[in-house]
Amino acid sequence: MGQAREVLDRLTQTAVNQRDVDGAVELYADDAVVVTPDLGEIRGREGIRDYWATFIDAFSDSHYDTVDKYETGSSAIDEGFYVGTNTAPLKMPTGESLPPTGRQIKLRSCDIAKVEDGKIVEHHLYFDQAAFLAQLGLEPGSSG
Repeated sequence: MGQAREVLDRLTQTAVNQRDVDGAVELYADDAVVVTPDLGEIRGREGIRDYWATFIDAFSDSHYDTVDKYETGSSAIDEGFYVGTNTAPLKMPTGESLPPTGRQIKLRSCDIAKVEDGKIVEHHLYFDQAAFLAQLGLEPGSSG
């Protein structure tokens, strides 16, 4: 196992399973870039902290079910499911907060992290926003 794989595994354990925002942010380089489907490009630890805190706070019982793991060179890739129950307000990209729905989500996701000198320098997260909102009962036509 290489450095990229070890760091992405630590991030998943720290952020998703332990819900430790500070511990997760420490795994990123100071000038790291995170690219997300909902907020686009986030630069630097402050923004990354806010992004992780949104999910960590809103899904108090979250965990990650791994489907597959890969590593190539300085990059690690995870495919799996983010699972959790929405038990606290969820901050939306608009800045609004939605009240907790009490619904459990099982969101298919893929993460690609590039690691240099033991820190994540670039992290791409992929998930289906429509499926996320529908599972929370927030998408038009879903039962909520």
